[in-house]
Amino acid sequence: MELNTQLKALADKINQLKDKIETEESTKHAFVLPFINILGYDTFNPTEVVPEFTADIGLKKGEKVDYAIFENNEPILIIECKNWKENLNIHNSQLLRYFHVTKTRFALLTNGIQYQFFTDLDEKNKMDEKPFLEFDITSLKENVINEIAKFHKSNFDVNNIVNNASSLKYTKEIKKFIQEETNTPSNEFVRLFANKVYSGRLTEKVLEEFKELVQKGFNQFISEKVNDRLNAALTKEAEKQLEDQVEPIEEDIRVITTEEELEAYKIVVAILRRKIPVQRIVHRDTQSYLGILLDDNNRKPLCRLHLNGNKKYIGLIDSNKNETRQPIETIDDIYQFENELLETVGFYEVENS
Repeated sequence: MELNTQLKALADKINQLKDKIETEESTKHAFVLPFINILGYDTFNPTEVVPEFTADIGLKKGEKVDYAIFENNEPILIIECKNWKENLNIHNSQLLRYFHVTKTRFALLTNGIQYQFFTDLDEKNKMDEKPFLEFDITSLKENVINEIAKFHKSNFDVNNIVNNASSLKYTKEIKKFIQEETNTPSNEFVRLFANKVYSGRLTEKVLEEFKELVQKGFNQFISEKVNDRLNAALTKEAEKQLEDQVEPIEEDIRVITTEEELEAYKIVVAILRRKIPVQRIVHRDTQSYLGILLDDNNRKPLCRLHLNGNKKYIGLIDSNKNETRQPIETIDDIYQFENELLETVGFYEVENS
């Protein structure tokens, strides 16, 4: 069975059982040991997976880490487990002490759902404070599965993982920084961009104005980039939908989806895919507007695009599913309503909760 299939099966099991798991010991047996098995290690072989591995610290004897995975009689990964309900960020200091007194290059802190992998990039034989690989097993992405695969028994190579760990760690930190600055731009970040486009003195008032501009510009740039990448993926689907719409032309020649409507649809997808999967965002054409629906359900309108008249509008949907039309000059103006569009998705999430 492929690794991604096994991980998906474990994620499904966790979602089904977690509310019934009360203790750290139950978390180990139900969630963590199956993960170790997925990595190809025999949890019933005490020479390969050692439970309660002794990691004496100076004069403090009898310190034990929950599991140690061995290869050629040497520990290659130590694992500290917590109850699935616990926050891992308050426990890494304990694992740091264990790491220091073992010969391993890798340590894993997990509550069976959140996984944090550490190594010693900053200072040899001393565990880094921040993990180089971190994920939630119930929402894995393909690139993360590829990193997990490097810890599989059949692939395990210390040098390969360490060399890649540096890239993973700093890329993760950069992405975190970008996300924070995009959500709440700091004065330093705003000043960096304002200095490039504004020739006047950057007073506190000007900086405050540029905060909103930088945030909007950054979000629009990201949305446009996503939209560009979506174009290729959606072209075939759009062509197929056009063919399907052309077939009943004899019955109703008035309903034809235009290229502009399809481009506008892609912009809406680029915005909403930040919150919901692309495949859930469906367009359905009518005589008077192009409707964008959640799950192809008429009772779940996300917005309506009125583009075929002399004036163009986007129809925004409120919590009562009432439409409010907002005028737009071009379809690029749709980006100005990203907050409203994302808020509409939230209405349906509340309905389903």
